[in-house]
Amino acid sequence: MMMKQGLWAMCLLSGMSFVVGNVALAESSTPTAPVAPVASVATPACAPAVAPITEQDVQAAQQAWADGIVTIGKTYQDKGDYSAAATQLLDQLYAFDEGEVLFKPTKAAEDQFRGSKDEALSYFVKGKETEDHGFALQPWSKVRFENEAVAINQDTAEAMGNYYFTDATTGKETKVEYTFGYKRAKTDGHLAIFLHHSSLPYNPEH
Repeated sequence: MMMKQGLWAMCLLSGMSFVVGNVALAESSTPTAPVAPVASVATPACAPAVAPITEQDVQAAQQAWADGIVTIGKTYQDKGDYSAAATQLLDQLYAFDEGEVLFKPTKAAEDQFRGSKDEALSYFVKGKETEDHGFALQPWSKVRFENEAVAINQDTAEAMGNYYFTDATTGKETKVEYTFGYKRAKTDGHLAIFLHHSSLPYNPEH
């Protein structure tokens, strides 16, 4: 009984109507000023959870890149559409369609930095830049990565190390230094390259 009386007092003070259990408490008879309607505020939909990048994700992306380079060369040897194979590699593995890509390829002297998909395509299979001879048209029979380290951040990952390219004709292996940066693609969450720096090791002359 004391609880109901306390609630009744609260109702009188606030001018509100409460329902407790099956007992309706009447609104205060004291007139109150009209309350202006409150505009509804749209609540943004929760963004889907993005899986954190793992070292295994990075290794899988590296293997996909290696396989793609080998595929371009083999397609060239077989007189297939190697340009389409290179375009597929850029579309699937690089983030050109989502923003800035920092690409500094190995064998580029006049235009060392390739910021567009067309410039990157030219590097791999010839085209826009006259200095390009088609790096992926060597061809290479195998590409293997040896990571010195992989840094996993909140939504990106960077890998640094050496990768080794095996010439399909001579079997000779060439060591090249790399740094790759990865982020998850907005389309389906796979890893996409936003940073690619590649160079030959320093060779001092004595």
